Amino acid sequence: MYYKFSSFTQKLTGASFANAYCPQGLKPAAVTEASPVIFGTPIKPVSESSQYMGINRVPDLQRLFQRPDGVPVHLKRGVPDKLLYRTTMALTVGGAVYCLIALYMAAQPKNKK
Repeated sequence: MYYKFSSFTQKLTGASFANAYCPQGLKPAAVTEASPVIFGTPIKPVSESSQYMGINRVPDLQRLFQRPDGVPVHLKRGVPDKLLYRTTMALTVGGAVYCLIALYMAAQPKNKK
């Protein structure tokens, strides 16, 4: 037996195969023709428009990141990665400390003079 969610009773109700797999809001898409070209500018084929932008560095980076040297992958590229990691950690710890200080200050009652 197939089930379908009833929007009237807000419960699952028994249904036929066709009703269970064709919900109310979803209808099969009607086949439409392609829209006409608005701007008739000529398009270059891919082979003409693509230009080689430089050397392929993917194999070198794969060798670097897959080297079994015990260094985490987010620190494999050396000093820039270490600097970015440490800056991120410092900002995270600083933000957490700032939040705790703000929470402590907000929890203190105001002095009435």
